[in-house]
Amino acid sequence: MITFDDVSKSYPNGHQALSHVSLHVDAGEMIFVTGHSGAGKSTLLRLVGLIERSTQGQVIVGGQNLGKLSPRRVPYYRRRVGITFQDHRLLTDRTVFDNVALPLVIAGYSHRETGRRVRAALDHVGLLGKERHLPESLSGGEQQRVGIARAVVNRPAVLLADEPTGNLDPELSREVMRLFVRFQQVGVTVLIASHHLDLIRQMGKRILSLQSGRLATDSGQPLP
Repeated sequence: MITFDDVSKSYPNGHQALSHVSLHVDAGEMIFVTGHSGAGKSTLLRLVGLIERSTQGQVIVGGQNLGKLSPRRVPYYRRRVGITFQDHRLLTDRTVFDNVALPLVIAGYSHRETGRRVRAALDHVGLLGKERHLPESLSGGEQQRVGIARAVVNRPAVLLADEPTGNLDPELSREVMRLFVRFQQVGVTVLIASHHLDLIRQMGKRILSLQSGRLATDSGQPLP
């Protein structure tokens, strides 16, 4: 499903975010990416989401070489990828319904289909009764769940989560992780960047550890 073949990413200021990373993620697999601050976790997810492009090597998702994808095809590719962030990035002047509906509106779905999909997504994250609320009236955990609903409303094949529990207490963090497991169980490929080692070890999933932009371990096993 996702393959990195000798992938590196450097920036104009000289910062080397990733160095010669090679890995493979099977379809429907749930993987945690961990490492110190600045290790390259977010960069790895951004390459999969085609928010950025690698400077070396190949990133292949669902059989598509992202380096060869034309700018015109990028929006169509991104419809297959859901992304949620630590800071939610919700529109504070729009209702929960409107926030979740945004990807569908951009994609041109009908009003009826948009409503059906938004309500289904909110039901999945336990917020169906709060679709008319504004984000600021919700708790931090509820706002994170709105962000997850928005990420999955397009029924993506791949779900990326960048530090989704960074601002949550331990119980809410476990609740959010259980949501990701539910999506994996229906066939979604899930990649989560997190520094919460104690929590992710409890999940019993594959763990990739980055160190200074290099892939250091895969489920605790050192790599050559």
